[in-house]
Amino acid sequence: MSRITHVSSGPYAPPVPARVLTVDSADGAQLHVEVHGPEGAPTVVLAHGWTCSTAFWAAQIRDLAVDHKVVAYDQRGHGRSPASPACSTDGLADDLEAVIRATLTPGEKAVFAGHSMGGMTLMASSGRAAFREHAAAVLLCSTGSSRLVAESLVIPLRAGRLRTRLTKSVLGSRAPLGPVSPIARRILKYGTMGPGSSPAMVEACARIVHACPRRVRYSWSQVLDLLDLDHGVRELRVPTEVLVGTADRLTPAVHARALVAALPECVGATELPGLGHMTPIEAPELVTARIRGLVTTYVQPLRQEQPLGHDELKEAGA
Repeated sequence: MSRITHVSSGPYAPPVPARVLTVDSADGAQLHVEVHGPEGAPTVVLAHGWTCSTAFWAAQIRDLAVDHKVVAYDQRGHGRSPASPACSTDGLADDLEAVIRATLTPGEKAVFAGHSMGGMTLMASSGRAAFREHAAAVLLCSTGSSRLVAESLVIPLRAGRLRTRLTKSVLGSRAPLGPVSPIARRILKYGTMGPGSSPAMVEACARIVHACPRRVRYSWSQVLDLLDLDHGVRELRVPTEVLVGTADRLTPAVHARALVAALPECVGATELPGLGHMTPIEAPELVTARIRGLVTTYVQPLRQEQPLGHDELKEAGA
């Protein structure tokens, strides 16, 4: 299980959840799930990326949980979810489906936001019954559906076989990341964040990423290397917004543009100047605002159209 070494104070410190659950996925893998905010409020489900955890969404959770029910979970092997040998895109979809079943009531609609591998989780889940029942809208942050290694800009070379081979060796390295040192922060900032990222942002990301065990990091790197979810994008038949930083080296803007072109119902696309791959930490207010906007547009009108229940009719004097 991952070491929990995230920041303990400030805007990137994870808030205390209202409820904590352990959810069993289809193959028995156990998932750490958190529910924040008031029950009965509009619902948001957050899926984090490779080498991250629920702590990655700390800023969004803290803001949204004031007036939203927020569900966040650790992908298998990440955060407080034990490692599993079954690493695959089907596993990602199985896990999200299990989380949905455990935390959402029948017919309850939600906005789903996924960052990086979390966005890939939503693409992999697009044909699943649970996702289709509950998804009112989607936000895809800093993600792609295929050719991740070939399109990566982590290695500053011209596109081609050499760059692809070197990128694969770097992203798929089995080497331990070691402690969060000044050199480690510089490396992480170069590879995953924009040049203007503050020290607090870099520190938060470094602590989260370095907490991911190297075996888990390596296992999922192999899945991402072979990723092909283009079919999942075409099946994502709900209003979907796409967000990417122009300085994203891991999933550069070419991926976002491909998503926009392939999505059946793209309702917005934003390229953020100078931002890197870690958009929810680099631009927390903006990402939160995008989620709130999707809730306002696609979840709250549905809630207003629901017929009043017995208790609500009594309160209304009917």
